[in-house]
Amino acid sequence: MMTQEEVLTFVLNSDELPTLSAVASRLISITAEEDTTISDIASLISKDISLSTKILKVVNSSFYSFPQQIGTIHQAASILGTNAVRSLVLSFSFLKPDKQKKDGFDYATFWEKSLSEAVASRMLMTALEAEDSEEGFIAGLLQNLGVLILAKAFPAEYKKVDQAVADEELDRSEAEIKYIGADHCYIGSEVVRNWGFPASIVEPLRYHHEPHKLQTKDQKLKLLCEVVCLSGIISRVYSAKKPDELVGQFKSQAKRRLQLTEKKLEDFLDRVHTEVEEIGKFFDIKIQNQKSIAEVLQIANAELSVLNLSYEQMNRSLVEKTVQLEMLTAELEKKNKLLERLANVDGLTEAYNHRYFQSFLDREISRAERNDYTVSVVMVDIDNFKKFNDLHGHQIGDYVLREFADVARSLLREYDLFARYGGEEFVLVLPETKASDGEIVAEKFRSALAEHTFSHERETYHITASFGVASLSPAKESFDKDELISRADSALYESKRKGRNRVTSFSQKKKWFGK
Repeated sequence: MMTQEEVLTFVLNSDELPTLSAVASRLISITAEEDTTISDIASLISKDISLSTKILKVVNSSFYSFPQQIGTIHQAASILGTNAVRSLVLSFSFLKPDKQKKDGFDYATFWEKSLSEAVASRMLMTALEAEDSEEGFIAGLLQNLGVLILAKAFPAEYKKVDQAVADEELDRSEAEIKYIGADHCYIGSEVVRNWGFPASIVEPLRYHHEPHKLQTKDQKLKLLCEVVCLSGIISRVYSAKKPDELVGQFKSQAKRRLQLTEKKLEDFLDRVHTEVEEIGKFFDIKIQNQKSIAEVLQIANAELSVLNLSYEQMNRSLVEKTVQLEMLTAELEKKNKLLERLANVDGLTEAYNHRYFQSFLDREISRAERNDYTVSVVMVDIDNFKKFNDLHGHQIGDYVLREFADVARSLLREYDLFARYGGEEFVLVLPETKASDGEIVAEKFRSALAEHTFSHERETYHITASFGVASLSPAKESFDKDELISRADSALYESKRKGRNRVTSFSQKKKWFGK
């Protein structure tokens, strides 16, 4: 990366450096001399007939609004003064829209912006009733000369600068320093200094973004820097994403720095676009659809309203979609639970089915092993149920099975399991329950069932059931789930063998304990 001094040396020796006409160069030189007269200036300009014609057109336009026709350059120089004539000559030398190259640089926008800044600076100087508004014109015109110079000398790097500015990552000066090594303020001011321009032009170019950094006791120069800075702000309104913010910034700073009244600022904002359009004709610069500041703000507000409306519509649509999604999710959860229930629950009794019983018992045995618990299993078989069905019919049998399941569920804890093992055979899984406690649960169930009256269509029925209890402490015993079920089944068989309607607990000593 080059230093800013190295960048300056490079551009001063570059073939791409803009050049002034012979008349403009000589004019800068002689206006710096104390003994130069109006006649000297008029004689120099008159040698260039084309330039003289252009200057007289501008002088006789509404841009100056003189009451009488100005017929000669000498007369123009006498009325306007040295600085005004110099500004016009330099403007025609600098603004050359017919000589732009096809090198990717947006000359049209650059010339238009430069002219807008020149006109805005001159109008502000006039509003301030400053002595020399023409100094404002040329300083405003040249404030971004450094942009043109850097873009032509470093085309590849400057594309990165433009992209960084467009992406709002960096402001232009920061991006120029990052990718090139010097910003347009420094380069522009040093180039015009090299051309022999006075401090009244050099310093505003150097400090047009930061006028507060100018160290001088010259109040006129300070004022000119402030004016050029504000002209740059107002010129950006036409391309800004949020023009209202820039207009607000312009008005706030103009009131604070220049003490301009609200009335003068409103008048400036109302007229600046027409002044730019008018002067653009004399420099052969076609102003692309120049609008008033008010129109720019109206368009921006309309676009913002559309964006806000679109946002509200999108937000409303999003809310609707979210509600729909939540409803679909709830419906899906409901259906999933139903499917899960259908997969795990017996359709007739709504007790858990055999498959779910097996997986539940696996989990409980694993948990009992980890925590050193005992798990008990109770096998239940309705006594003589085949005969009951044959006697009363399957519809009554189904009713009894459903109510039998209701009785069972009313007696169990929330974490116990009641499942249909098959036919009229059911099973209880009692987590964290010792054999003796399992036997108590089974006896409570047996007693409740024996005392329960099954009423259906004015008929009453009574049933009993036989129970087999077995327990397992996995941390202390080595047999598995199948053995546990087998032991409970054996105990159930023993209850049936002993006359049914009883509870029997399994014993390894083959001594059955029943109630």
